[in-house]
Amino acid sequence: MSHDPAEMSEDDERAPPADRGRAEYASPHADQVLENVLENVLVFLTCRRDRNSVSLVCKSWCRAEALTRPELFIGNCYAVSPARATERFERVRSVALKGKPRFADFSLLPPDWGAHFAPWVSAMAGAYPGLEKVYLKRMSVTDEDLAVLARSFPRFKELALVCCEGFGTSGLAVVASHCRQLRVLDLIESEVTDDEVDWISCFPDGATSLESLIFDCVECPINFDALEKLVARSSSLKKLRLNIYVCIGQLYRLMIRAPQLTHLGTGSFSPSEIVQQGDQEPDYASAFAACRSLVCLSGFREIIPDYLPAIYPVCANLTSLNFSYANINAEQLRSVISRCHKLQIFWVLDSICDEGLQAVAATCKDLRELRVFPIDAMENNEGPVSDVGFLAIAEGCRKLQSILYFCQQMTNAAVIAMSNNCPDLVVFRLCIIPRYQADRITEEPMDEGFGAIVKNCKKLTRLAVSGLLTDRAFSYIGQYGKLVQTLSVAFNGDSDMGLKYVLEGCSSLQKLEIRDSPFGDSALLSGLHHYYNMRFLWMSSCRVTRRGCREIARQMPGLVVEVFSWNNNAQDRGEENDIVETLYMYRSLARRVDAPKYVEIL
Repeated sequence: MSHDPAEMSEDDERAPPADRGRAEYASPHADQVLENVLENVLVFLTCRRDRNSVSLVCKSWCRAEALTRPELFIGNCYAVSPARATERFERVRSVALKGKPRFADFSLLPPDWGAHFAPWVSAMAGAYPGLEKVYLKRMSVTDEDLAVLARSFPRFKELALVCCEGFGTSGLAVVASHCRQLRVLDLIESEVTDDEVDWISCFPDGATSLESLIFDCVECPINFDALEKLVARSSSLKKLRLNIYVCIGQLYRLMIRAPQLTHLGTGSFSPSEIVQQGDQEPDYASAFAACRSLVCLSGFREIIPDYLPAIYPVCANLTSLNFSYANINAEQLRSVISRCHKLQIFWVLDSICDEGLQAVAATCKDLRELRVFPIDAMENNEGPVSDVGFLAIAEGCRKLQSILYFCQQMTNAAVIAMSNNCPDLVVFRLCIIPRYQADRITEEPMDEGFGAIVKNCKKLTRLAVSGLLTDRAFSYIGQYGKLVQTLSVAFNGDSDMGLKYVLEGCSSLQKLEIRDSPFGDSALLSGLHHYYNMRFLWMSSCRVTRRGCREIARQMPGLVVEVFSWNNNAQDRGEENDIVETLYMYRSLARRVDAPKYVEIL
């Protein structure tokens, strides 16, 4: 009987007959040859989406792709179990893991909800001895987790903790002392407990491999002498972001020792004590001038604006400037921004007023990303920025790709102007702080403005809506927002039809966040055809009932449907027709086993 390789199944492990003339040699199985060739090709495939497509071709391609995947990205830590992930992907050197949904940033998720790193680091410790990089976002990380991480991977090089909590300076000390090849330690917007441990002193003596050290979120004093020595012996250091306990005098000393920096977070940007009259201050401008490679500046906490001229020497080369902690006015900004002709990324507080945004628009013609944050996010305040500054940006910064804009009032005309002038927008997040705020001039809903954004900005993938919107706005989003992947809705909508338009029209939707909107069971059930394609749906303070949520769980067993309330407990689950306080729904290959008592998984 002949054994034609073309007739064999891809899982057939029978060996082909040996060559009769050379019995000692057996040619490799045809499928094995294909797998070997495929593995050599897949090494060059870096895009996650492309790799996912390859893994769906057949079992042998799935196996080859898994064996060659060096980076593992998991957008929801509950989408798959750690054991299943590590069993499939055996040769991973880099792991990126996300936990809590984004609304956790707004205190809409109880702090003990979950997203624990412990089971993941335990599984990785046994499966990935060559692990070099870990990126965590909105995860609960303990000092014990960091100790396991530091002691399990001898070649570990990069750790980034973004919006994480649960650990302290004790855990950082273990990482610093044990990870001797550490290149990156980035702590970004994380909550770090002060254990009164001098973690900076725990880095090994001698030259280090550090390339990035970010700890601006650490709200406790650090050992500056140890930091200064660490910076001096880190010749490869390119990124350094300091916390509020580093004054401008200490910043000067660090910059003198690290002129190679490309990214700098300045710390407090004020002296530790009031400078006495007649005292000689360092020449701060000369320190900045010596950093010829500096392209990104941030920090400026507790800023004294009189020190701003110190950064003038580097303004011409800056591509990124973050003033989101700097309470400065339009005039103080103008002296800096007028020198920043190459700026592409700019974050700022609304204290600069519309006049400051007009200065930005006049100078920064290459601007790609703008974020304007509020000093006071209370409703009914007279906001310092409005449609006037927004319109100036729309007319002056036509290469804009991403905008986050907090304001108290807006007009459809300004939003329409941005849609016409900035067609390359990928991210559009307009946050009109007062609820149900209409057009400032016409008092009409903001439907036409947001409609113009989804019509004219063909590359749009992320959208956040606000102000007074009717179902018409959501019909525009459903009709034209074919590439929208992330949609955030708050205090909006007329009826269930609004959400139906979105779920039936936005075919690329991955993440949907809704709060305080009048959408109920009918709207929720209209998305049955699409939920398996989404990463998650969040609805809080809407009108969905336990009965509607249970129907979703019944029809879609591959989804995890969580309902919970801050005040609920395991004994008081409520009636079927009761409106649920929070619904969090996501696709998963494994049910979580660490749900607190107030979380009911339907």
